[in-house]
Amino acid sequence: MILKSLSLLNYKNFDSRSFDFNEKINCIVGNNGIGKTNVLDAIYHLSFGKSYFNPVATQNIKHGEDFYVVNGEYDKDEKTEKIVVSLKRGQKKVIKRNGKAYEKFSEHIGFLPLVIISPADRNLIIEGSDTRRKFIDSVISQSDKTYLSHLINYNKILAQRNALLKYFALNHTFNGDTLEIYNDQLTEYGTLIFEKRDAFLKAFIPIFKERYNAISNGKENVDLVYHSHLFEDDLNTLLENALNKDKALQYTSVGIHKDDLHFNIEGHPIKKFGSQGQQKSFLIALKLAQFDFIKAQSGVNPILLLDDIFDKLDEQRVAQIIKLVDNENFGQLFISDTHAERTENAVKQVHQSYEIFKL
Repeated sequence: MILKSLSLLNYKNFDSRSFDFNEKINCIVGNNGIGKTNVLDAIYHLSFGKSYFNPVATQNIKHGEDFYVVNGEYDKDEKTEKIVVSLKRGQKKVIKRNGKAYEKFSEHIGFLPLVIISPADRNLIIEGSDTRRKFIDSVISQSDKTYLSHLINYNKILAQRNALLKYFALNHTFNGDTLEIYNDQLTEYGTLIFEKRDAFLKAFIPIFKERYNAISNGKENVDLVYHSHLFEDDLNTLLENALNKDKALQYTSVGIHKDDLHFNIEGHPIKKFGSQGQQKSFLIALKLAQFDFIKAQSGVNPILLLDDIFDKLDEQRVAQIIKLVDNENFGQLFISDTHAERTENAVKQVHQSYEIFKL
């Protein structure tokens, strides 16, 4: 799968800009604030229908304009695929494939597999469990439509159960029968999601450890540890036991929406005990393992975006990472950096065609 061309209209800091890409390595270089990361985010947009960096959709519209359009043309399975993501203020976002709009955005997820490595990934270490759950869900969802559907249904029912708990508190009332219906539905979807997450991590963790060893030359032991209430008991029992607590809190305190993934180095949290370089290597290993897993599941080489790859890594380690992608197991690569010469020196070490785009 290759992204052949990209055109942007009123997207972030671009009024109008087009690119024709190399099928192997593409380097987007220029000073800070010129829009390098925005080009990579536009490519991310085409795969996921949203920004990797800014959850507020309208903030991706160029200041002073009313809409944006991101247009990409791909070679996939020996066919040309045209994807357009557009948004007009006050209207719903539209994603089109070959001129036909998707009814549900979830139908598009996984069609254009993509992995991004960015300094913003540090949120996976420093933010709350929600960020790490989203990471797990995004990896599984790219190759499993059923999982994504279960997740959407679970979150919908969870919101309804939470609204009911608030209603009970406000009106000093209680209806156990209605709550039980939500409990049964949460248990059904929650159990399926838990089983899928558990199976995924059992397959994913060895891949991650192998990637980390390759980046760090086996200097440290790292691990990912999955935490879930469902290791303790079935979800229905957990919900029943937490009823009084949930009534007091006015929200659902147990379930797969509380799952977490602990990042450890030498048996300790990497957030507290890992250096900046170790944390960066940990995150890159995590994302390269994501690449490996998605490729194994889909049979397609995901597009790989390396945003500001030299951030907190020396040139030798960057060269080592780029060498990891110097074979046919990787597909198309996009790199952003502030130093054109440094980037070119790194990509010259691999035996692939490349293009430098100076913004």
